[in-house]
Amino acid sequence: MSESTPVPLRGLRAIALFEATKGVIAMLGAAALTAIGPDALQREVENGLARFGVTAQRGSSALLDAITPQNLHIAVAVGLVYAGMRLLEAWGLWRHRAWASWLGCIGAAAYLPFEVYALWQHPDWVTWGVLLLNLMIVLVLARDLHRRRNAT
Repeated sequence: MSESTPVPLRGLRAIALFEATKGVIAMLGAAALTAIGPDALQREVENGLARFGVTAQRGSSALLDAITPQNLHIAVAVGLVYAGMRLLEAWGLWRHRAWASWLGCIGAAAYLPFEVYALWQHPDWVTWGVLLLNLMIVLVLARDLHRRRNAT
């Protein structure tokens, strides 16, 4: 990136890379669920719960029963749709498209009430970090939208 790249464009590109990373991680998660399959996933979840002392008698059977081929396909589909949305937003932000700024701003702002609630319940540095990161993303995208509006 050259020195002449405007600051707003650098901010949008940073957010685009962040969104692209989330999209790739979601795709990898969907691929992993597809590769492992419901039976192996059920065994791994059961083993993981057993390591924490949770047995089927203590409420884990509902979780294990929910791991079915149909539910796994739904989870994979949701993961792929999420990945597609994140990658589309990343492409749009990288190419400085207004619709991508709207999509990102609305999407990030939608999480803010949940993050404030999480902060209320668990006020630790991770929760603060997530809230501040999302606020920063909303502000950068809102500033981009405001500049676009003033330019017309």
